[in-house]
Amino acid sequence: MKRLTLVLALLSLSFTSLAHGEVKDVVLVHGAFADGSGWKPVADILERDGYRVYVVQNPLTSFDADVAATRIVLDRAGPCVLVGHSWGGMIITEAGNHASVRSLVYVNAFQPDLGETAGALQKKTPPAATSIGPVGGGFLAIKQEAFRQDFAADLSKSVAHFMSISQVPIAGSSFEAKVTATAWSKKPSYAVVSTQDRMINPELERFMSHRAKSETIELPGSHVTFLAHPKEVAALIEKAAKAAE
Repeated sequence: MKRLTLVLALLSLSFTSLAHGEVKDVVLVHGAFADGSGWKPVADILERDGYRVYVVQNPLTSFDADVAATRIVLDRAGPCVLVGHSWGGMIITEAGNHASVRSLVYVNAFQPDLGETAGALQKKTPPAATSIGPVGGGFLAIKQEAFRQDFAADLSKSVAHFMSISQVPIAGSSFEAKVTATAWSKKPSYAVVSTQDRMINPELERFMSHRAKSETIELPGSHVTFLAHPKEVAALIEKAAKAAE
């Protein structure tokens, strides 16, 4: 009888732990004009520290397609922190109501409210960059000659050049897609603002993170702060994971 009681107690403890969900998974969502490989410096730190990392490869063909791609990954993940860079903030705001998601981290990202679009937010507080243009088929990309200045000013010329020639165009229609759910209104959120961001105005980033009551840090540098400051970005993600346990 004592043995049975002990077994039941251990099972109860196990189920309680699973219900609360130790957060050891991180799902990383990239933004426009990039792919998931840019997350490597952050992913390396997280994996070294014992986290299981998933990197979503968004097709960037539409808002719905990007959200669907993220949900497919979330279906495989355990309790997790969902992280979005730039356009990825739109995606995690919509997809973040998934049951696996415990908290969200916005890295130089859009953090929209219900019914808002990325295009309208950009018009509300315009960025410094004016280098985005059509590349055919309804898709947009950054002009290669302006890529380093506007997107990756704190990276080496060679790295920024390769990013410019390997950038992934995004469907222009995506910027008119309206968010229908705001995960940050129900779950804890964190944000990174880059003080020299030219792709999303730092003032807009501050406005959105303040509105969402996100715990926010500011870092010097360009739009790709996760490449220039991976230690600080990884530390914030780990803080979100620990706080959610």
